[in-house]
Amino acid sequence: MSLPKIIVLGAGLGGTIAAYEIRDAVKGRAEVMVVSNSDDYWFVPSNPWVAVRWREAEAIRVHLPPVMKKKGIGFTSVGAKRVHPGENRLELNDGTSLSYDWLVIATGPDLAFDEIPGFGPHANTISICQTDHAVAAAEVFDRLAADPKPVIVGAAQGASCFGPAYEFAMLLDTELKRRKVRDRVPMTFVTSEPYVGHLGLDGVGDTKGLLESEMRDRHIKWVTSSRITSVDPGLMHIEEVGDDGQVKKTHDLPFGLAMMMPPFRGVPAVFGVEGLSNPRGFILVDRHQRNPTFRNVFALGVCVAIPPTGPTPVPVGVPKTGFMIESMVTAIAHNLSDLLDGKEPTFEASWNAICLADFGDGGVAFVAQPQIPPRNTNWSSSGKWVHLAKIAFEKYFLMKVRRGESEPFYEKLALDVMGVKKLRTRK
Repeated sequence: MSLPKIIVLGAGLGGTIAAYEIRDAVKGRAEVMVVSNSDDYWFVPSNPWVAVRWREAEAIRVHLPPVMKKKGIGFTSVGAKRVHPGENRLELNDGTSLSYDWLVIATGPDLAFDEIPGFGPHANTISICQTDHAVAAAEVFDRLAADPKPVIVGAAQGASCFGPAYEFAMLLDTELKRRKVRDRVPMTFVTSEPYVGHLGLDGVGDTKGLLESEMRDRHIKWVTSSRITSVDPGLMHIEEVGDDGQVKKTHDLPFGLAMMMPPFRGVPAVFGVEGLSNPRGFILVDRHQRNPTFRNVFALGVCVAIPPTGPTPVPVGVPKTGFMIESMVTAIAHNLSDLLDGKEPTFEASWNAICLADFGDGGVAFVAQPQIPPRNTNWSSSGKWVHLAKIAFEKYFLMKVRRGESEPFYEKLALDVMGVKKLRTRK
């Protein structure tokens, strides 16, 4: 008798760790398989360092097939063309299909550069969302350092990841100072957020004050509640929107380098699947990370539909930070174990967030419990220690991926000491 099959769709931060943790949770009671569109895992939080040549791309890569084989996890990098949840079937890009008993969707987002004319790494702006984008961005950065011109950094309308934009702006400032050309590079931070430090979360602690102070100290101007209408070579056109939703000012900003986080949407494999995804293609889940229509489908990470924290003049998405994603992973692993035992899922992710934003010569850290307000813990701080902590976390997380581990005992112990939990109290 064959074992039930659990397929994890995606092998990014969430999917890779999910495969490890689910495999450990089911303890041989089910077959676990990963479907990815790449053989490699890339530590995306280090992409801003790649773009200013503080890291080589190879240093943040993990080749997954041998790790998965060692862990007894099936793996293919053919990629998925379409999810057919009504048939419990995953259609692959090579025309074949895989059947599943349970599906865990961890695809991350589709980067919607095409929604803004002239936008994206194949047009007039650079990106740090993927490591290959960051490698290409490093070439643009070298040209900027050799021939200084204005810089624009920020996040477009519909983006739901803001931390990397702040990181990249500050890293650019730090590295341009090291190269002795910062005085010839005017910088502007352009964001859909209603205020600096909103982060899609209505702020955490005093992120507004901390980030505004950082930008003043670094002579970075900013424009909030803005949307990009189009981008021409070396010129970005934006509209600044008032609280009433009306355009109050337009800006035509010249640039030699522009990096804006793009709008996010669901990947083509799930976009438009009725009952599975919302109109933007994000996966609908209940409090157990389970789809309400297709009860054998779970989802985690950036691909999950989460309502915004409140109305804003320009659409602002809710970020899904690393620890928040890991909490979803743990809940799903426990729930799948219960389902294999014939029980209904009861575990809920805490959605707590721990975030380190490195600025090269310092940084900002915050803890939000839970990430979505109202919160039990709402704390932020800054200092040079954040830079060192981010380096340590990079090395630690890559070690976990290379070893095929999800949560070593010492990580759990440290989190317990901090009072940060991955799961809500079980009912």
